Amino acid sequence: MNEAEPIRLAQQGDENAWISLIRHHQTAVFRFAYLLVGDADDAEDVVQDVFISAFRALDRFDVERPLRPWLLQITKNLAANQRRSMRRYVALLRRWWQEPPQGTDSTAPNLSAENNAQQAAGLLWQAIRRLNQADQEVIYLRYFLELSVAETAAALNIAEGTVKSRLSRALERLRAIVKHEFPELGEEVVA
Repeated sequence: MNEAEPIRLAQQGDENAWISLIRHHQTAVFRFAYLLVGDADDAEDVVQDVFISAFRALDRFDVERPLRPWLLQITKNLAANQRRSMRRYVALLRRWWQEPPQGTDSTAPNLSAENNAQQAAGLLWQAIRRLNQADQEVIYLRYFLELSVAETAAALNIAEGTVKSRLSRALERLRAIVKHEFPELGEEVVA
């Protein structure tokens, strides 16, 4: 989809052009938001905020650039804001009720023969969530959303070479996590 013209029209106030752009990008924005915040409802809130923020800044957007990396960069920032807010809220609740932090996740997958692939995906998801936020982001954008190195660089506002080095280090750390904490996955999962 050539986006330059719809972006120009949206910048001039054409509501249909903006809605068309939203529809074209909302799935990728939602998926990235969900990967970052881990909850569908929270991800939907982030998506709504992303498109509101993008619309407000659309007049300053360079139509020669691709829109998706810009939207994903906004998504990354707003998801980080939401995670910080949620952590503060949870800390407040814990202090209020004086509850000790919860221990282990009781929803850990139970591997069974009938759903090994789904269970392995769940374990891989848990392994990725053990990585730091920067590592998660580069893996999500490159492999889950299947962005190119250039698009990933634009979304993260870093150089392409930095994407490659971060991705290499993130995968190395993921391999170590899988090896030590999720040996049932096998190293070929992140080969």
